[in-house]
Amino acid sequence: MQWETVIGLEIHAQLATKSKIFSASSTEFGAEPNTQANAVDLGMPGVLPVLNREAVHMAIKFALATNAEIGKHNVFARKNYFYPDLPKGYQISQMDLPIVGSGKVEVTLDDGQVKTVGLTRAHLEEDAGKSVHDAYPGQTGVDLNRAGTPLLEIVSEPDMRSAKEAVAYARKIHSLVRYIEICDGNMQEGSFRCDANVSVRPAGETKLGTRAEIKNVNSFRFLERAINFEVERQIDLVESGSEVVQETRLYDADKDETRSMRSKEEANDYRYFPDPDLLPVEIDDALIARLREVMPELPEARCARFVSEFKLSDYDAAVLTADRATADFFESVLATSGAPAKLVGTWITGELFSRLNKDSIELTETPVKADRFSGLLARISDNTISGKIAKNILDQMWTSEDNADAIIDREGLRQISDSSEIEKMIDEVIAANPSQLAEYREGKEKLLSYFVGQVMKASRGKANPGQLNELLRTRLKG
Repeated sequence: MQWETVIGLEIHAQLATKSKIFSASSTEFGAEPNTQANAVDLGMPGVLPVLNREAVHMAIKFALATNAEIGKHNVFARKNYFYPDLPKGYQISQMDLPIVGSGKVEVTLDDGQVKTVGLTRAHLEEDAGKSVHDAYPGQTGVDLNRAGTPLLEIVSEPDMRSAKEAVAYARKIHSLVRYIEICDGNMQEGSFRCDANVSVRPAGETKLGTRAEIKNVNSFRFLERAINFEVERQIDLVESGSEVVQETRLYDADKDETRSMRSKEEANDYRYFPDPDLLPVEIDDALIARLREVMPELPEARCARFVSEFKLSDYDAAVLTADRATADFFESVLATSGAPAKLVGTWITGELFSRLNKDSIELTETPVKADRFSGLLARISDNTISGKIAKNILDQMWTSEDNADAIIDREGLRQISDSSEIEKMIDEVIAANPSQLAEYREGKEKLLSYFVGQVMKASRGKANPGQLNELLRTRLKG
Protein backbone atom coordinates (compact mmCIF):
# COMPACT_ATOMS: atom_id res chain seq x y z
CA MET A 1 0.00 0.00 0.00
CA GLN A 2 1.15 3.54 -0.76
CA TRP A 3 1.07 5.90 2.20
CA GLU A 4 0.78 9.66 2.46
CA THR A 5 2.39 11.59 5.29
CA VAL A 6 0.52 14.50 6.86
CA ILE A 7 2.45 17.00 8.99
CA GLY A 8 1.52 20.13 10.88
CA LEU A 9 3.96 22.17 12.98
CA GLU A 10 3.52 24.17 16.15
CA ILE A 11 6.45 26.56 16.47
CA HIS A 12 7.21 28.35 19.71
CA ALA A 13 9.10 31.58 19.06
CA GLN A 14 10.42 33.29 22.18
CA LEU A 15 9.75 37.01 21.72
CA ALA A 16 12.73 39.34 22.02
CA THR A 17 11.32 41.53 24.80
CA LYS A 18 13.56 42.64 27.65
CA SER A 19 11.02 41.66 30.29
CA LYS A 20 8.49 38.87 30.64
CA ILE A 21 4.99 38.90 29.25
CA PHE A 22 3.20 39.60 32.53
CA SER A 23 5.97 40.84 34.85
CA ALA A 24 9.07 43.02 34.95
CA SER A 25 11.46 40.08 35.37
CA SER A 26 14.36 39.96 32.90
CA THR A 27 14.32 37.52 29.99
CA GLU A 28 18.11 37.51 29.58
CA PHE A 29 19.48 34.03 28.95
CA GLY A 30 22.16 32.41 31.06
CA ALA A 31 21.46 33.79 34.55
CA GLU A 32 21.91 31.66 37.66
CA PRO A 33 18.92 29.34 38.17
CA ASN A 34 15.86 30.87 39.83
CA THR A 35 17.24 34.42 39.94
CA GLN A 36 14.87 35.86 37.30
CA ALA A 37 11.44 34.80 38.55
CA ASN A 38 9.44 37.17 40.74
CA ALA A 39 6.19 36.76 42.65
CA VAL A 40 4.07 37.25 39.51
CA ASP A 41 5.95 34.54 37.60
CA LEU A 42 5.52 32.18 40.54
CA GLY A 43 1.79 32.90 40.85
CA MET A 44 2.01 33.95 44.49
CA PRO A 45 -1.25 35.00 46.20
CA GLY A 46 -2.21 38.64 45.84
CA VAL A 47 -0.21 39.42 42.68
CA LEU A 48 -1.69 40.48 39.36
CA PRO A 49 -0.25 40.07 35.83
CA VAL A 50 0.25 43.14 33.63
CA LEU A 51 0.49 42.56 29.87
CA ASN A 52 3.75 43.55 28.13
CA ARG A 53 2.74 45.96 25.37
CA GLU A 54 5.82 45.11 23.27
CA ALA A 55 4.82 41.44 23.06
CA VAL A 56 1.51 42.51 21.52
CA HIS A 57 3.32 44.72 19.00
CA MET A 58 5.61 41.84 17.99
CA ALA A 59 2.66 39.51 17.43
CA ILE A 60 1.01 42.12 15.20
CA LYS A 61 4.23 42.43 13.17
CA PHE A 62 4.17 38.68 12.58
CA ALA A 63 0.59 38.94 11.36
CA LEU A 64 1.58 41.73 8.96
CA ALA A 65 4.53 39.69 7.67
CA THR A 66 2.30 36.70 6.86
CA ASN A 67 -0.78 38.62 5.64
CA ALA A 68 -2.67 37.00 8.49
CA GLU A 69 -5.85 38.17 10.16
CA ILE A 70 -5.34 40.30 13.25
CA GLY A 71 -7.61 39.60 16.19
CA LYS A 72 -8.56 43.15 17.13
CA HIS A 73 -10.39 41.72 20.14
CA ASN A 74 -8.32 38.95 21.68
CA VAL A 75 -8.57 37.28 25.06
CA PHE A 76 -6.15 35.52 27.39
CA ALA A 77 -7.23 32.25 28.95
CA ARG A 78 -5.97 29.91 31.63
CA LYS A 79 -4.78 26.53 30.40
CA ASN A 80 -4.91 24.30 33.46
CA TYR A 81 -2.47 21.48 34.01
CA PHE A 82 0.02 20.39 36.66
CA TYR A 83 3.72 20.13 35.98
CA PRO A 84 6.64 20.81 38.36
CA ASP A 85 8.00 23.71 36.30
CA LEU A 86 4.59 25.44 36.10
CA PRO A 87 4.27 26.86 39.62
CA LYS A 88 0.86 28.49 39.15
CA GLY A 89 -0.78 25.21 38.11
CA TYR A 90 -1.96 26.90 34.90
CA GLN A 91 -0.45 28.61 31.88
CA ILE A 92 -1.76 31.93 30.60
CA SER A 93 -2.38 31.44 26.88
CA GLN A 94 -5.02 32.22 24.26
CA MET A 95 -7.67 29.81 23.03
CA ASP A 96 -10.84 30.97 21.30
CA LEU A 97 -9.77 34.51 20.43
CA PRO A 98 -6.05 34.58 19.49
CA ILE A 99 -4.18 37.69 18.45
CA VAL A 100 -3.25 36.28 15.00
CA GLY A 101 -5.74 34.41 12.84
CA SER A 102 -5.39 32.56 9.56
CA GLY A 103 -2.64 33.42 7.11
CA LYS A 104 -0.25 31.73 4.71
CA VAL A 105 3.44 31.28 4.09
CA GLU A 106 5.06 30.47 0.73
CA VAL A 107 8.01 28.09 0.99
CA THR A 108 10.55 27.39 -1.76
CA LEU A 109 11.53 23.71 -1.77
CA ASP A 110 14.86 22.19 -2.82
CA ASP A 111 13.57 21.48 -6.34
CA GLY A 112 12.51 25.10 -6.82
CA GLN A 113 8.79 24.46 -6.38
CA VAL A 114 6.86 26.92 -4.24
CA LYS A 115 4.52 25.41 -1.66
CA THR A 116 1.92 27.36 0.25
CA VAL A 117 1.47 26.37 3.89
CA GLY A 118 -1.58 27.69 5.69
CA LEU A 119 -1.34 29.26 9.12
CA THR A 120 -4.16 28.30 11.45
CA ARG A 121 -3.33 30.88 14.10
CA ALA A 122 -0.58 32.38 16.24
CA HIS A 123 -1.27 33.18 19.85
CA LEU A 124 0.56 34.78 22.73
CA GLU A 125 1.34 32.78 25.86
CA GLU A 126 3.83 32.51 28.70
CA ASP A 127 6.56 29.91 28.77
CA ALA A 128 6.93 27.41 31.58
CA GLY A 129 10.08 26.87 33.60
CA LYS A 130 12.65 24.21 32.82
CA SER A 131 13.20 20.81 34.43
CA VAL A 132 16.91 20.04 34.85
CA HIS A 133 17.69 16.32 34.90
CA ASP A 134 21.49 16.28 34.96
CA ALA A 135 22.39 18.60 37.86
CA TYR A 136 21.78 16.22 40.76
CA PRO A 137 22.20 12.44 40.55
CA GLY A 138 18.84 10.70 40.83
CA GLN A 139 16.96 13.99 41.17
CA THR A 140 15.33 16.58 38.95
CA GLY A 141 15.84 20.28 39.57
CA VAL A 142 13.52 23.07 38.49
CA ASP A 143 14.79 26.38 37.06
CA LEU A 144 12.01 28.98 36.87
CA ASN A 145 14.01 31.70 35.09
CA ARG A 146 12.13 30.93 31.86
CA ALA A 147 8.68 30.95 33.51
CA GLY A 148 6.67 33.85 32.11
CA THR A 149 8.90 34.47 29.08
CA PRO A 150 6.67 35.62 26.18
CA LEU A 151 6.06 33.10 23.41
CA LEU A 152 4.30 33.35 20.09
CA GLU A 153 2.98 29.88 19.26
CA ILE A 154 2.63 29.62 15.48
CA VAL A 155 0.30 26.81 14.42
CA SER A 156 0.27 25.60 10.81
CA GLU A 157 -2.37 23.72 8.89
CA PRO A 158 -1.51 20.03 8.24
CA ASP A 159 -0.31 20.97 4.75
CA MET A 160 3.14 19.37 4.66
CA ARG A 161 3.68 15.95 3.11
CA SER A 162 7.31 15.15 3.91
CA ALA A 163 9.98 15.86 6.49
CA LYS A 164 11.85 18.02 3.97
CA GLU A 165 8.77 20.17 3.43
CA ALA A 166 8.37 20.56 7.19
CA VAL A 167 12.00 21.61 7.59
CA ALA A 168 11.70 24.09 4.70
CA TYR A 169 8.63 25.62 6.35
CA ALA A 170 10.33 25.76 9.77
CA ARG A 171 13.38 27.44 8.22
CA LYS A 172 11.12 29.99 6.54
CA ILE A 173 9.40 30.89 9.82
CA HIS A 174 12.82 31.01 11.51
CA SER A 175 14.09 33.44 8.88
CA LEU A 176 10.92 35.53 9.06
CA VAL A 177 10.85 36.06 12.85
CA ARG A 178 14.51 37.07 12.74
CA TYR A 179 13.89 39.41 9.77
CA ILE A 180 11.20 41.33 11.64
CA GLU A 181 13.32 41.17 14.82
CA ILE A 182 10.73 39.62 17.11
CA CYS A 183 12.85 36.54 17.99
CA ASP A 184 16.58 35.87 17.96
CA GLY A 185 15.94 32.33 16.66
CA ASN A 186 18.62 30.76 18.87
CA MET A 187 17.62 27.10 18.85
CA GLN A 188 20.40 26.01 21.21
CA GLU A 189 19.03 28.33 23.90
CA GLY A 190 15.44 27.24 23.24
CA SER A 191 14.31 30.53 21.69
CA PHE A 192 12.85 28.66 18.71
CA ARG A 193 11.33 25.21 19.25
CA CYS A 194 9.13 22.97 17.13
CA ASP A 195 6.40 20.46 17.91
CA ALA A 196 5.57 18.20 14.95
CA ASN A 197 2.15 16.59 14.57
CA VAL A 198 2.64 13.55 12.32
CA SER A 199 0.15 11.06 10.89
CA VAL A 200 -0.08 8.72 7.91
CA ARG A 201 -2.98 7.66 5.71
CA PRO A 202 -3.46 5.57 2.58
CA ALA A 203 -2.67 7.54 -0.58
CA GLY A 204 -5.85 9.13 -1.93
CA GLU A 205 -7.60 9.07 1.45
CA THR A 206 -8.99 12.42 2.68
CA LYS A 207 -9.63 11.49 6.31
CA LEU A 208 -6.70 12.25 8.61
CA GLY A 209 -4.99 9.41 10.43
CA THR A 210 -4.32 9.30 14.16
CA ARG A 211 -1.52 11.72 14.93
CA ALA A 212 1.37 11.69 17.32
CA GLU A 213 2.98 14.90 18.52
CA ILE A 214 6.77 15.08 18.75
CA LYS A 215 7.60 17.72 21.37
CA ASN A 216 10.30 20.37 21.64
CA VAL A 217 12.63 19.60 18.73
CA ASN A 218 15.36 22.24 18.74
CA SER A 219 17.28 21.72 15.49
CA PHE A 220 16.27 21.42 11.85
CA ARG A 221 18.37 18.29 11.41
CA PHE A 222 16.69 16.59 14.35
CA LEU A 223 13.26 17.71 13.12
CA GLU A 224 13.79 15.93 9.80
CA ARG A 225 15.14 12.79 11.45
CA ALA A 226 12.37 12.70 14.07
CA ILE A 227 9.62 13.01 11.46
CA ASN A 228 11.15 10.35 9.21
CA PHE A 229 11.45 7.93 12.13
CA GLU A 230 7.88 8.60 13.25
CA VAL A 231 6.49 8.07 9.74
CA GLU A 232 8.19 4.68 9.47
CA ARG A 233 7.04 3.74 12.97
CA GLN A 234 3.41 4.52 12.19
CA ILE A 235 3.44 2.73 8.83
CA ASP A 236 4.96 -0.36 10.48
CA LEU A 237 2.26 -0.29 13.15
CA VAL A 238 -0.63 -0.05 10.69
CA GLU A 239 0.75 -2.62 8.27
CA SER A 240 1.24 -5.09 11.12
CA GLY A 241 -2.40 -4.75 12.13
CA SER A 242 -1.87 -2.47 15.15
CA GLU A 243 -3.19 1.03 15.68
CA VAL A 244 -1.42 4.35 16.11
CA VAL A 245 -2.14 5.82 19.54
CA GLN A 246 -2.69 9.55 19.88
CA GLU A 247 0.11 10.60 22.21
CA THR A 248 2.96 12.99 22.88
CA ARG A 249 6.43 11.66 22.06
CA LEU A 250 10.01 12.77 22.60
CA TYR A 251 12.82 12.52 20.05
CA ASP A 252 16.01 10.90 21.36
CA ALA A 253 18.85 12.20 19.17
CA ASP A 254 21.37 9.70 20.56
CA LYS A 255 19.21 6.71 19.60
CA ASP A 256 17.61 8.46 16.59
CA GLU A 257 14.12 7.44 17.68
CA THR A 258 10.93 8.82 19.15
CA ARG A 259 9.52 7.39 22.36
CA SER A 260 6.28 7.84 24.25
CA MET A 261 5.97 10.57 26.90
CA ARG A 262 2.29 10.68 27.74
CA SER A 263 -1.16 10.34 26.20
CA LYS A 264 -2.14 13.36 24.12
CA GLU A 265 -4.59 15.70 25.78
CA GLU A 266 -7.49 17.37 23.99
CA ALA A 267 -8.40 21.03 24.45
CA ASN A 268 -11.20 20.20 26.91
CA ASP A 269 -8.71 18.38 29.16
CA TYR A 270 -7.09 21.74 29.93
CA ARG A 271 -10.36 23.35 31.08
CA TYR A 272 -9.68 26.65 29.33
CA PHE A 273 -11.51 29.70 30.66
CA PRO A 274 -10.87 33.46 30.29
CA ASP A 275 -8.28 34.69 32.76
CA PRO A 276 -10.17 36.86 35.30
CA ASP A 277 -7.04 38.93 36.03
CA LEU A 278 -6.52 40.12 32.45
CA LEU A 279 -8.80 42.34 30.41
CA PRO A 280 -9.43 41.58 26.72
CA VAL A 281 -6.90 43.22 24.40
CA GLU A 282 -8.35 45.76 21.98
CA ILE A 283 -6.23 46.64 18.93
CA ASP A 284 -7.18 49.63 16.76
CA ASP A 285 -6.38 50.47 13.16
CA ALA A 286 -4.07 53.33 14.18
CA LEU A 287 -1.72 50.94 16.02
CA ILE A 288 -1.69 48.52 13.09
CA ALA A 289 -0.86 51.40 10.71
CA ARG A 290 2.01 52.59 12.93
CA LEU A 291 3.51 49.12 13.09
CA ARG A 292 3.08 48.63 9.34
CA GLU A 293 5.17 51.77 8.75
CA VAL A 294 8.15 50.40 10.68
CA MET A 295 8.08 46.94 9.13
CA PRO A 296 11.34 46.08 7.33
CA GLU A 297 11.52 44.97 3.71
CA LEU A 298 10.54 41.29 3.83
CA PRO A 299 12.66 38.47 2.32
CA GLU A 300 10.56 37.93 -0.83
CA ALA A 301 10.48 41.62 -1.72
CA ARG A 302 14.17 42.04 -0.96
CA CYS A 303 15.05 39.00 -3.06
CA ALA A 304 13.09 40.37 -6.02
CA ARG A 305 14.84 43.74 -5.64
CA PHE A 306 18.29 42.11 -5.55
CA VAL A 307 17.47 40.38 -8.85
CA SER A 308 16.13 43.50 -10.58
CA GLU A 309 18.45 46.13 -9.10
CA PHE A 310 21.72 44.21 -8.81
CA LYS A 311 21.19 41.70 -11.65
CA LEU A 312 21.85 38.73 -9.40
CA SER A 313 20.54 35.28 -10.24
CA ASP A 314 17.41 34.08 -8.45
CA TYR A 315 19.52 31.57 -6.52
CA ASP A 316 22.18 34.06 -5.41
CA ALA A 317 19.54 36.60 -4.37
CA ALA A 318 17.65 33.97 -2.38
CA VAL A 319 20.80 32.91 -0.50
CA LEU A 320 21.75 36.49 0.31
CA THR A 321 18.26 37.45 1.53
CA ALA A 322 17.46 34.29 3.50
CA ASP A 323 18.88 36.00 6.58
CA ARG A 324 18.49 39.70 7.32
CA ALA A 325 22.01 40.05 8.72
CA THR A 326 23.45 38.64 5.49
CA ALA A 327 21.34 40.90 3.28
CA ASP A 328 22.32 43.96 5.34
CA PHE A 329 26.00 42.97 5.21
CA PHE A 330 25.80 42.53 1.43
CA GLU A 331 24.21 45.93 0.83
CA SER A 332 26.68 47.67 3.13
CA VAL A 333 29.70 46.15 1.37
CA LEU A 334 28.21 46.78 -2.07
CA ALA A 335 27.59 50.47 -1.29
CA THR A 336 31.10 51.16 0.01
CA SER A 337 33.44 48.89 -1.96
CA GLY A 338 32.60 49.83 -5.53
CA ALA A 339 32.82 46.11 -6.38
CA PRO A 340 30.31 44.39 -8.70
CA ALA A 341 27.32 42.80 -6.97
CA LYS A 342 28.22 39.33 -8.23
CA LEU A 343 31.73 39.59 -6.77
CA VAL A 344 30.42 40.81 -3.42
CA GLY A 345 27.82 38.03 -3.23
CA THR A 346 30.30 35.33 -4.20
CA TRP A 347 32.83 36.40 -1.58
CA ILE A 348 30.21 36.59 1.17
CA THR A 349 28.62 33.21 0.46
CA GLY A 350 31.96 31.58 -0.37
CA GLU A 351 35.03 32.80 1.51
CA LEU A 352 33.26 34.56 4.38
CA PHE A 353 30.68 31.84 5.04
CA SER A 354 33.31 29.08 4.93
CA ARG A 355 35.29 30.80 7.69
CA LEU A 356 32.16 31.40 9.76
CA ASN A 357 31.23 27.72 9.44
CA LYS A 358 34.73 26.61 10.35
CA ASP A 359 34.63 28.70 13.54
CA SER A 360 30.96 27.82 14.22
CA ILE A 361 29.92 31.45 14.56
CA GLU A 362 27.15 33.63 13.15
CA LEU A 363 27.68 36.49 10.70
CA THR A 364 26.88 38.92 13.52
CA GLU A 365 29.96 37.58 15.32
CA THR A 366 32.37 37.82 12.39
CA PRO A 367 35.77 39.35 13.26
CA VAL A 368 35.83 41.01 9.82
CA LYS A 369 32.99 43.53 9.84
CA ALA A 370 31.43 45.04 6.73
CA ASP A 371 33.76 48.06 6.59
CA ARG A 372 36.96 45.97 6.55
CA PHE A 373 35.46 43.38 4.21
CA SER A 374 34.48 46.21 1.87
CA GLY A 375 38.08 47.46 1.80
CA LEU A 376 39.31 44.02 0.76
CA LEU A 377 36.79 43.72 -2.10
CA ALA A 378 37.62 47.22 -3.27
CA ARG A 379 41.24 46.12 -3.82
CA ILE A 380 40.08 43.05 -5.78
CA SER A 381 37.75 45.17 -7.87
CA ASP A 382 40.38 47.77 -8.82
CA ASN A 383 42.92 45.01 -9.65
CA THR A 384 45.28 45.95 -6.83
CA ILE A 385 45.31 42.29 -5.76
CA SER A 386 44.18 39.00 -7.25
CA GLY A 387 41.53 36.77 -5.76
CA LYS A 388 44.14 34.28 -4.61
CA ILE A 389 46.10 36.92 -2.73
CA ALA A 390 42.85 38.30 -1.31
CA LYS A 391 42.12 34.93 0.35
CA ASN A 392 45.45 35.06 2.15
CA ILE A 393 44.80 38.65 3.20
CA LEU A 394 41.36 37.69 4.56
CA ASP A 395 43.03 34.99 6.66
CA GLN A 396 45.27 37.64 8.21
CA MET A 397 42.35 40.03 8.73
CA TRP A 398 40.46 37.22 10.51
CA THR A 399 43.04 37.09 13.29
CA SER A 400 44.05 40.75 13.50
CA GLU A 401 42.65 44.28 13.44
CA ASP A 402 44.58 45.19 10.27
CA ASN A 403 42.70 46.32 7.19
CA ALA A 404 43.43 45.09 3.68
CA ASP A 405 45.47 48.13 2.59
CA ALA A 406 47.78 47.87 5.60
CA ILE A 407 48.52 44.21 4.89
CA ILE A 408 49.01 44.85 1.16
CA ASP A 409 51.51 47.66 1.80
CA ARG A 410 53.34 45.82 4.58
CA GLU A 411 53.88 42.67 2.55
CA GLY A 412 54.21 44.20 -0.90
CA LEU A 413 51.25 42.35 -2.35
CA ARG A 414 50.07 44.80 -4.96
CA GLN A 415 49.23 43.03 -8.18
CA ILE A 416 51.54 43.41 -11.16
CA SER A 417 49.58 45.04 -13.98
CA ASP A 418 52.50 46.41 -15.98
CA SER A 419 52.27 44.58 -19.33
CA SER A 420 55.96 44.84 -20.05
CA GLU A 421 56.87 43.30 -16.69
CA ILE A 422 54.42 40.43 -17.22
CA GLU A 423 55.70 39.89 -20.79
CA LYS A 424 59.25 39.64 -19.49
CA MET A 425 58.24 36.88 -17.04
CA ILE A 426 56.30 35.07 -19.79
CA ASP A 427 59.31 35.11 -22.10
CA GLU A 428 61.52 33.70 -19.37
CA VAL A 429 59.07 30.86 -18.64
CA ILE A 430 58.66 30.02 -22.35
CA ALA A 431 62.43 29.97 -22.83
CA ALA A 432 62.80 27.58 -19.91
CA ASN A 433 60.14 25.14 -21.24
CA PRO A 434 60.82 24.51 -24.98
CA SER A 435 59.34 21.01 -25.07
CA GLN A 436 56.07 22.14 -23.49
CA LEU A 437 55.96 25.05 -25.96
CA ALA A 438 56.31 22.65 -28.87
CA GLU A 439 53.55 20.40 -27.56
CA TYR A 440 51.23 23.38 -27.07
CA ARG A 441 51.80 24.58 -30.64
CA GLU A 442 51.09 21.05 -31.86
CA GLY A 443 47.60 21.29 -30.35
CA LYS A 444 47.96 20.32 -26.69
CA GLU A 445 46.18 23.44 -25.47
CA LYS A 446 45.70 22.07 -21.95
CA LEU A 447 49.30 23.09 -21.34
CA LEU A 448 48.08 26.69 -21.11
CA SER A 449 47.32 26.15 -17.42
CA TYR A 450 50.86 24.85 -16.92
CA PHE A 451 52.35 28.05 -18.34
CA VAL A 452 49.93 30.18 -16.29
CA GLY A 453 51.04 28.39 -13.15
CA GLN A 454 54.72 28.86 -13.95
CA VAL A 455 54.32 32.61 -14.55
CA MET A 456 52.23 33.02 -11.39
CA LYS A 457 54.95 31.18 -9.48
CA ALA A 458 57.57 33.51 -10.91
CA SER A 459 55.48 36.54 -9.91
CA ARG A 460 54.74 35.09 -6.45
CA GLY A 461 51.08 35.15 -7.38
CA LYS A 462 51.02 38.88 -8.08
CA ALA A 463 50.57 38.89 -11.89
CA ASN A 464 47.19 40.22 -13.00
CA PRO A 465 45.38 37.01 -14.06
CA GLY A 466 43.37 38.64 -16.86
CA GLN A 467 46.38 40.31 -18.42
CA LEU A 468 48.51 37.22 -17.92
CA ASN A 469 46.10 34.95 -19.79
CA GLU A 470 45.70 37.37 -22.67
CA LEU A 471 49.42 38.07 -23.09
CA LEU A 472 50.38 34.41 -22.63
CA ARG A 473 48.01 33.19 -25.34
CA THR A 474 49.52 35.71 -27.76
CA ARG A 475 53.09 34.76 -26.89
CA LEU A 476 52.45 31.00 -27.10
CA LYS A 477 51.01 31.33 -30.58
CA GLY A 478 54.33 32.92 -31.58
